Amino acid sequence: MAAIYLLAFVCAVREIMYSRTSQGSIAWLLSLALLPFPTAFLYLIFGWKLFDDYATDRIRNGRAARPLRAKDLSLIDTETSSQWPVQVKVSEVPFLTGNEVEVLIDGRATFDSIFAGIEKAQHYLLVQFYIVRDDRLGEELAERLIERAKAGVRVFLLYDDIGSSGMPKRFRVRMREAGVKVAGFNQRHKFLKIYGPARINYRNHRKIVVVDGEVAWVGGHNVGVEYLGEDKHFGRWRDTHVRVSGPAALGCALLFREDWEWATGEKLPATPPESVPTPGTESVLVMGSGPADKLEECAIAFTDVIAQARERIWIVSPYFVPDTDVRTALFAAQLRGVDVRVMLPEKPDHKLVWLASIAHADAMVEHGISIYRYTSGFLHQKVVLMDDRIATIGSVNFDNRSFAINFEITLWFTNHRTIKAVETMVLEDFNNCRQVGLEEVRKRPLPMRFLAQAARLFSPVL
Repeated sequence: MAAIYLLAFVCAVREIMYSRTSQGSIAWLLSLALLPFPTAFLYLIFGWKLFDDYATDRIRNGRAARPLRAKDLSLIDTETSSQWPVQVKVSEVPFLTGNEVEVLIDGRATFDSIFAGIEKAQHYLLVQFYIVRDDRLGEELAERLIERAKAGVRVFLLYDDIGSSGMPKRFRVRMREAGVKVAGFNQRHKFLKIYGPARINYRNHRKIVVVDGEVAWVGGHNVGVEYLGEDKHFGRWRDTHVRVSGPAALGCALLFREDWEWATGEKLPATPPESVPTPGTESVLVMGSGPADKLEECAIAFTDVIAQARERIWIVSPYFVPDTDVRTALFAAQLRGVDVRVMLPEKPDHKLVWLASIAHADAMVEHGISIYRYTSGFLHQKVVLMDDRIATIGSVNFDNRSFAINFEITLWFTNHRTIKAVETMVLEDFNNCRQVGLEEVRKRPLPMRFLAQAARLFSPVL
């Protein structure tokens, strides 16, 4: 019993020292004082943020030196970087020019493009997904990675232990025996190891594929047949990925290297290129974010974009559980006369998050913000469009988990052609939505309102 009280005391001291919000801290402190068991153990999982070692690995990988190398190679778009200083400082890398960008709509287009790229790999393949299932699509990915490994290509597959918890051991063993290096993000930081419990709530949600440092794929898709629209319950799985050829692919590779080294302790060889292919003219910013950041930099970057909106801010996300700062920024944008729209799924895949998003979305409607529910299948894409100035595609959902808890990746685009492609895509999605009206919100049954508001209380960990 004394050990429990000692652990609760240590947790309380840490919460006071590293408090984010007074409301959340008071709740933790009261619970630790009044009910040390099991609150202390819950705090280890949900409250103890500890990724100093990841930050150290990132420094050792030389992220701070990347802008200098990019400058040497004449890859920096100085004008665009100066227009978006918050996003550049958050990312610790500038906008890089010389890229070719292709927006990929839904699973078939995405995986056809990824598999075609894998076939062309000559030197190395970096593959990272939150979820990798042992189904038909997972088997196809495994076979293609095995084929490249046998051809002499260095192949690395990184998955998240929680997201891919159903992956059988034989699935990994078969690839390893063929020469594919396979690792779980937390494989060096298991539950029973010191700090292990503090890691369980923090997941690697990134989806990255890089071929030879020249082409990268980033977006919302994971590896599973449901992402091809083959799940009978969800039907069409509406998702978006993006293929980027050029210098931005090296930025994606850098994030993979950081994750791989933290996960395995193995430092991937990195020979600075003498030159970098520049197949296009577009500028792209690669933003990696996660719990190792000193500030909640993902939230800062998106809140800044919302604050700059003058004509429109369109947000597409499967999960919408914004914190106070994001809600305030959206309300302020609406009061400025900005066309604020949020597109959400009609169907739930995670009931608790879905219920919490109803509470938040209803509050938006009551403040004059347009909420749309996608009705043609399940909506899973993560896209933001602000005015005609900037668009994002990546793995970030509009919730606290993506903004502060998970490791994420976002690509930022300022080229008119890509912005127009995103606009055309999202407008088509709006055609497959219904708008939530104020009357619907006010007539929502009391039990549903109660459940939604109760779920909203869990917003900080959703």
